[in-house]
Amino acid sequence: MLPTTSGGSSYTVALANEQATLRLVVDIAAALEPGDLVTLSGDLGAGKTTFARAMIRHLAGDPSIPVPSPTFTLMQSYELPRFPVVHADLYRLDGPGELAELGFDDLPREALVLLEWPDRAAGFLPADRLDVAFSLAPQLGPEHRNARVTGYGNFGPRADRIFAIRRFIEATGFAGAERERIQGDASSRSYERLQLGEHRAILMNSPRRPDGPPVRDGKPYSAIVHLAEDAKPFVAVANGLRQLGFSAPQILEAELDDGLLIIEDLGAETVVEGDPPAPIDDRYAAAVDALIALHSHQLSDLLAVAPHVEYRLPRYDMDAFLMEAELLFDWYLPRLGVAASDSTRAVYVALWREALQAVIDSHSTWVLRDFHSPNLIWLPDRHDIARVGLLDFQDAVMGPAAYDLASLLQDARVDVPEELEVTLLGRYVRTRREMDPNFDPASFIKAYATLAAQRASKILGIFARLDRRDGKPQYLRHIPRVWRYLQRSLAHPSLAPLNAWYGVHVPAPNA
Repeated sequence: MLPTTSGGSSYTVALANEQATLRLVVDIAAALEPGDLVTLSGDLGAGKTTFARAMIRHLAGDPSIPVPSPTFTLMQSYELPRFPVVHADLYRLDGPGELAELGFDDLPREALVLLEWPDRAAGFLPADRLDVAFSLAPQLGPEHRNARVTGYGNFGPRADRIFAIRRFIEATGFAGAERERIQGDASSRSYERLQLGEHRAILMNSPRRPDGPPVRDGKPYSAIVHLAEDAKPFVAVANGLRQLGFSAPQILEAELDDGLLIIEDLGAETVVEGDPPAPIDDRYAAAVDALIALHSHQLSDLLAVAPHVEYRLPRYDMDAFLMEAELLFDWYLPRLGVAASDSTRAVYVALWREALQAVIDSHSTWVLRDFHSPNLIWLPDRHDIARVGLLDFQDAVMGPAAYDLASLLQDARVDVPEELEVTLLGRYVRTRREMDPNFDPASFIKAYATLAAQRASKILGIFARLDRRDGKPQYLRHIPRVWRYLQRSLAHPSLAPLNAWYGVHVPAPNA
């Protein structure tokens, strides 16, 4: 039997036929991440290899890929789209001491490992893993199996989540839908495309955000910078945007307490093209026009989630802006080997406080906060502002209008040419001035530069953190681009004191 670990979370699934097994494969595959270990337990003929073969084929997106049993080779490796997969079978091992000889210590950190006969590795298995234990049920039929799914260590909540998602889908009209994991953001949220015949939707898995350690005044980082704790903000902002005529996804099904949503699928056509991606000028212009339209409304901070349920948008206050700017100190500078003193940090914070005060005191509107190319969908069959589909706005706040424009025109993942940035910034300013005689172009452009510099500083820290803390080095490739944006913004005359400070204390990224 598999060695037990305290804190395991289990449930049992009846597998009456191959279709039921495939459904369990899809359920579990949606929860897997690079570096996970899935152990497959059970007697000979219980279905371990059948399950592993189905998992590999599902992750490959190819039901015909050959997946031989590794009973004699002991390990088989596969380079698959989401991550490498290693399929191992320890049946022929005499004991755990032979694991090192197989090269287990040298497996790539990002590989998913499917391990049959884990009892042969007793005492050497990591605390965090998922086990699927198969047992025959001949009294129910020759093909019937029972599978007990157990999450050990930090896989416990994830195992519970697998079951909760299946239960949620079964209660909707998408019970029999095909499920395809799609690229999400850098958060703990995940997304799947559901397809049932001609009907398509997106499953949004947004578990409640756990509080991190207190970092200031007894509060965690997420509370200070006002990150969404659950799915309610997404529903509230989506409803509010749709009421104003914007193309936010319609909420089709919701289990708010579990953070599970089925939402309208807006498609996959974006506002960029090419490799590397570059802005499509007219689509970026349409996105600017959408912001102009949004900022022309007098918007309340109180939004409806459901009947008798409301959500109040938090204010993008000084504490939030400063905490974000300090990510540069906490993660980017250490990555470059720069050790900054407390007094140096104090000067940095004081300079930012002075620069941000006028911006914070300006008129507030909805700040969607991640208004950039990954979250903008092009909808050519719709008209005017509805042509731009909006995603990923659950962290929305009440704050300065220039923030989302800076997010778009200094897109951290796309090179926006300075000429296009200036053109579209001018488009925004001219149109707002035509619509509102009290609109002050000079003050807005100053706010734009200030917020663009603050955002770039924050993102440099976030991308360094994603690499160092979260094992996601792919974000490092964006750092030179964000650095160039930072230099553009700091060049504004109003930011001269900050520009001088950065010139002395913040080195350019390593080549």
